[in-house]
Amino acid sequence: MYEVYMDGASAGNPGPSGAGIFIKKDGEVERYSIPLGNMDNHEAEFRAFLIALQICKDKGYSQVSFRTDSQLVSQAVEKEFVKNKRFVPLLGEALTLIRPFDLFFMKWVPSSENKAADELARAAIRNRKEAAGENTAI
Repeated sequence: MYEVYMDGASAGNPGPSGAGIFIKKDGEVERYSIPLGNMDNHEAEFRAFLIALQICKDKGYSQVSFRTDSQLVSQAVEKEFVKNKRFVPLLGEALTLIRPFDLFFMKWVPSSENKAADELARAAIRNRKEAAGENTAI
């Protein structure tokens, strides 16, 4: 089973954002640091989740266990419901991407257990800012 740690981060609300995805299985590790554009932190969390699901799907991973420190994303997936209407389409897309997996688990973890994904998300913001010639302080 693949363990997938994912995180979204924003430098502002909204502001430049990034997704961090850390996947491990049997000692093998994959790292993804993806700039997302300008959005708030909650949307960045959902976008990171969608990207992680797509990566797993594209690689043919059939059994995945996701870890996130986003209570919003974790609870939305668990309940298949999100109160904020802005996130309804994102949740719908996520639920569609989840269906083909043979096994899918989502677990909320404290941020201290999601540091690798958080660092990758923040690196995506820094890299985007550096490419644009902006101040890189987050």
